[in-house]
This record gives sequence, C-alpha cells and structure tokens, in this order.
Amino acid sequence: MLKITNDGRKLALDQRLINDMLPDEENSKATTCVEKAFAIWEQTKEQKSAQLIFCDLFTPKEDGTFNVYEDIRDKLMAKGVPEHEIAFIHNANTETRKAELFAKVRSGQVRFLLGSTAKMGAGTNVQDRLIALHHLDVPWRPSDIEQQEGRILRQGNMNDKVKIFRYVTEGTFDSYSWQLIENKQKFIGQIMTSKSPVRSCEDIDEAALSYAEVKALATGNPYIKEKMDLDIQVSKLKLLKANHTSQKYRLEDNIVKHYPVQIASMKERLAGYRADIQTYAQNKFPNKDTFSIKIGNRVYTDKKEAGAALIDMCRSAKQPNMAVTIGEYQGFKMSVSFDSFFSKFTVNLKGSITHEVEIGTDPLGNLQRLSNVLEGMTGKMETVAQKLENVEHQLETAKMEVTKPFAQEAELAEKMERLSKLNALLNMDDKDLPEALEMDEGPQDGAECPEKCAALTDQMPDASRAADEIGRPSVLRKLKAAQERAAGGQEDKQAAKLEQEL
Repeated sequence: MLKITNDGRKLALDQRLINDMLPDEENSKATTCVEKAFAIWEQTKEQKSAQLIFCDLFTPKEDGTFNVYEDIRDKLMAKGVPEHEIAFIHNANTETRKAELFAKVRSGQVRFLLGSTAKMGAGTNVQDRLIALHHLDVPWRPSDIEQQEGRILRQGNMNDKVKIFRYVTEGTFDSYSWQLIENKQKFIGQIMTSKSPVRSCEDIDEAALSYAEVKALATGNPYIKEKMDLDIQVSKLKLLKANHTSQKYRLEDNIVKHYPVQIASMKERLAGYRADIQTYAQNKFPNKDTFSIKIGNRVYTDKKEAGAALIDMCRSAKQPNMAVTIGEYQGFKMSVSFDSFFSKFTVNLKGSITHEVEIGTDPLGNLQRLSNVLEGMTGKMETVAQKLENVEHQLETAKMEVTKPFAQEAELAEKMERLSKLNALLNMDDKDLPEALEMDEGPQDGAECPEKCAALTDQMPDASRAADEIGRPSVLRKLKAAQERAAGGQEDKQAAKLEQEL
C-alpha cells in the first residue's frame, strides 16, 4: 500500500518519475512552474527578487537519471536564466556552505533556490528578497506547509506583497493528498482555537490508503465505487452517533451528579467567605500601629517577638500531617500542620471556612502573610462567585444539549438503506436472489418477471462485466437465467419457487 501511495504521488508530479522513457508532458507541474517562475524573474530583474521552489520527492543526483530538480533547472536555463542564479539546497552540505548560499539569496546573486521541506524549512533565513514560493508536491503534515510558507511570510522581507503557488494535477493522487492535509488541519485548528469543536478525530495513516479506498479508486464499476464511498460515510456517521450518545450520557451524569455537587460546594464556600469577612471586619485592627496575636497562652503586641514565637510554635508541632491549635489572630483560630512530603509548615486560620498560609523563615514576613490572607478574602469570594455563575450556566446549557437528537439520524438511515441494497447486488449468491429481486419496487406478479429482469439488465450494463472481472458471481447473469426460465415455462421446483416470490 505504501508503494502504491508513493507511485501515485510520483505520477501526480511527473510521469517520467515512473518511467523516464515517457515524454515530457507540456502541462506538467514542472513546466507550468517554470513558466510562472520565469515570468516573475523577468518582471523583478531590477529588484533582483528571489524565488523558492519546494519539492519533497527525490533529490538531484547528477547521474543522468531523470529528476524534477534538474528538469526545472534545465528549463529555466533554456529560457535564458544564468546557471549561477539557480541553486539546489542539497549542494550546501555544510553549515559554512549553507550560510554562503543563504547570503547569495539575500543579496540577489541567487534568484532560484530549490529544496525540500526537511532541508529548506526551519532555519532557512533568506526572506529579504523573496517574491514568490512554489509548492510542487503535497507534504504529509500541515506543519510542513507552514514551515515552507514561513520562509517568505516573515519580517525582514522587503516585498509588501508576495505570491504563493500550489500546483495540482487534475485527476491524480493530488486530490487525495490535499484532502488529507485539509482534514488534519481542520482538527488541529479546532483544537488550537476551540472553534467549531467536534466529538471525534480519525487517526489517519500518513502514507497508506485503506484497501477499500484503493479498490474504489482502481475499479471501473460505479456500484463498487458507490459502495466504498457509502462504507466510509456510514462508518463516520456511526462514529458520530456513538460519540453523540456518549456525550449525552456524560451530560446526564453532569446534570444529575457533578454540577449539583459543585454548585452546592461553591454556595457553601461563598456563605463561609461572607461570614468570615464579617468576622474580620469586627476584629480588624483599627490602624497600622495596633497589633496583637495570641500564641499559646500569651498575647503578643510586638511584631518581632510575635513572629519569632510563631516560628518556634510551628517547629514544636512534631506530629506530621496533624493540625495543632496554637492561638488566635483577629478573630480566627490558628492551627499549624507539618507536611512531611514537601517539608513545609502551614498555618490555618479557621472561621466558617479555613484559610491556609504557608510559613517561612522570616518572622515579620509570616505575620504579613496572615494579614494578606484575611485582606484577600473579598477577591477570593468574587472568584468563587464567578465560578459558580459559570457552572450554573454550564448546567443550563447541558440541560438544553441533552434533549437534542442526533442531527444526522435521517442521513444515516438513508445511507444505511442504500448500502444494504448495494451489498445485496454485489455480494449475492443463489439463495439471496429473491431478496435482491425484491429490492426493485413494483408488482409482484410472476408473469412480469421477464420485463422486470430485462429492465434491471438494461439499467446496469457495467455491473455484470465488473462482477466477472473481480471474480464474483454476476447478479445480472442470475437475473438473465431467471428470465429465461420464466419465459420458457420450466417446471422444476427452483423456477416455480422463484416465480412465486417474484
């Protein structure tokens, strides 16, 4: 599968990559690129503007075999571009040579620089005179395209406007490659920007098609193509429905369990903050010069002594992870606990709720931290109030979302019905003949069997041939046999049963 994929990419770029004996196509990517690049080269001679040409397939070999790099160089030279103005990034195989080459591009000595994403992506600072960039093939990752275009779309470029060309060969593997890039970029963009969120993302292998997609691309039978397309579409719709159902169950859990618990907890904490703010207002020091704190059985009015006593009291708390009451500060009970894992002391100011303060080695700094925690209660209460408002909004939104049905239910049912009919046509064996014939609506009279079979035969001229080519029993061959048996009036049991069901 990897080889098929790689050959498809080669053919989209130039058929001579598959067989160098084939002729040069006049509308190939390389020829078209040369035409556009040469026109820009002529228009920007005075400015000595430069151009980048990206090609990830193959590298210049200089061994006589065909490759796109040398083909583009030769065609540019045939139009009159001097050879010294064309360079391959691959020839700059050391950091010194690469720096020299980049300097020539920036100064206008080299007007065309050709290379791959890996060699000419990040770190290629040649933007000064760049006027155009050409994508000859399709990389596998959106980030590769960003790296390529980041060479020209950046600060330091003296051109206010630049041109970016993307070359696509109609009816080739290019469409599949660009579709992969598009799908990947959609999911990346949704994750990075949180816009248009989706419920699922498929893991797409970089370089291989699925067997079903290759079969759909390779066969000429329109019914097989339609079946493969429907298989993919139905699979995606089923995945979307399964994720929609899972999302609905999660929303129901949130509505019944999680959101109510969070709301109750936040309301309780808000009430605690209100009560503690009121307590603090009643016991707050009237001015900056007033100070008192109770540590142990003693009340301290000197901050230095109080700070030292607080540290000594914390050190005396010998039992890890157990709170020990040590005093009172501005109407709040104080307790200390030692976290043995992080080796730190924490003082808890207990009112209606608990306010934690980490204790350090600075006596005055510890007292300031206690005051800051009490002063900051109003801000923390506002934060909790905002969170409560958000959760209540999420609850209301969840109640609306959980009632919404799967938006593509009708589309899924329609595609599944059509897929079952196609499966019956393409996979039928002898015992399935009556069911397949019943697919076509109309009178059930056995006498009309010849006309019905003939109509089906006329409508599907390619299906019989395609079924023979893929080694499966042909539905139409069976229909013709049934028509002949009905017209000839055979009396065997199988024909009688068939006529009866028709």
